[in-house]
Amino acid sequence: MNPTEKKTSAAVEITDSNFKELISKEGVVMVDFWAAWCGPCKMIAPIVEELATDYEGKAVIGKLDVDQNPQASMEFGVRSIPTVLFFKDGELVKTQVGAAGKQQYVNIIEEHLA
Repeated sequence: MNPTEKKTSAAVEITDSNFKELISKEGVVMVDFWAAWCGPCKMIAPIVEELATDYEGKAVIGKLDVDQNPQASMEFGVRSIPTVLFFKDGELVKTQVGAAGKQQYVNIIEEHLA
């Protein structure tokens, strides 16, 4: 797939322009910082999609392409990808650097949904 093609995704596409608005939402927001060239990012992409489907209506699950959206990456000091940030009611509550299994992400989401 070339970079100009858009595939349909359950995860919300997060950009520098909508980042602040999305993370300030009430509830839990998970943001996957990724890039097309990143192998581990490709490994967790299906997990992020599953989570977006599993938590639809309960949490916002989104993806932010660091190459296209450098502002949010700089603001939160994302230097290694994949990095997944978890927000609750607009506050950063957890950072996961590196690829992790689905259950690890589920545990973090569930902890903050409670």
